[in-house]
Order: sequence, then C-alpha cells, then structure tokens
Amino acid sequence: MNYKTDVNFTEVSIRPFAVTDADDFFSWACDDNATRYLRWNTINNKAEALKYLKEVAIPHPWRRSICCADKSIGYISLRPESGSDHHRAHISYAISSKFWGRGIMTSAVKMAIPMAFREFPHVVRIEGLVEDENKASKKVLEKVGFKKEGYLRKYGFNKGKVVDMIMYSFLSTDVLK
Repeated sequence: MNYKTDVNFTEVSIRPFAVTDADDFFSWACDDNATRYLRWNTINNKAEALKYLKEVAIPHPWRRSICCADKSIGYISLRPESGSDHHRAHISYAISSKFWGRGIMTSAVKMAIPMAFREFPHVVRIEGLVEDENKASKKVLEKVGFKKEGYLRKYGFNKGKVVDMIMYSFLSTDVLK
C-alpha cells in the first residue's frame, strides 16, 4: 500500500502505543508541519522518538496511536482532570501531514470519544482547545459534533508565543455526527 496516496479507511484504527512504533512515530513526529500546534517539540532522531514513547506516550492515561494498516500515522490523547474537575477531559491529536485532508482524524476522533467515555465513566465533558489559526482542527471537531463555546483571547502558549484559542466541548449526552 502506498501510504501517501492509497488509504483504505477500513484499516484505520486506534490502539495503545508500543515501543515497536518508534520508527513509524519518528516518521511523522519529525515533521514540523505535523507538530506545529502541539505543545511538545518536533522529534529530532529515533532515539528521542523511542524515549518519548517510553516516557510519555505509553505511560499516559489515554494516548493512542492512530494507525493505517497497523502503521502508526498519528496520535489521539485524552487527559482527564483531577480533583473537583475530574468530570472533564482534554482531547489533543496530530497526524502525519501525508494524511491531511482525508477524513482520517475525524474518523479517529469518532472512534475515540465513545471509548473514552466508557473507560472514564466519571467524565461527562471532553474539551478541545484549538489555536484560532488551526482551521483543520476546528473543522475536525465540528464534523464530529463538538460545540464551539467561545473565543479565548491570548489564552494559550505554544512554541514561544501567546495565542488565541477556541474552546469546543462534547458531552457524554451529545450524539456523534
């Protein structure tokens, strides 16, 4: 299969990361385009990719590899809050720029939402904070059924600058589109 041009959507899945994903993970995590809106920096070498998987991705409460034919092409992550905010979780995601514009991220988010609500039954709200200029990510959340709640001026900090953010939410009672 040519991953750049041929995508069989029946082969798109999400699963926990494994150390054996290091090469695939590095192949997209080294791309500044793919990591542009992420809070973590672009991965510079395979050793760094393996370290990130072992120390961050695998022990994370809910970080999954987005796969096409079991090849890791991105990630999706949900992080439940703690204490009195344990009813909320935050979603984040990224995908190889080779796969942009094909609906794969929308499919992955649609797969992840019910899984997350099952695995974290105390979570009733999933929040997505998106940089205002990230049109593709806003489109993904809107296609899935997230509701736009507000514009947060100078709310986030990413890659050395303070940025405007848009708040989206999806409730456990909402219906996936």
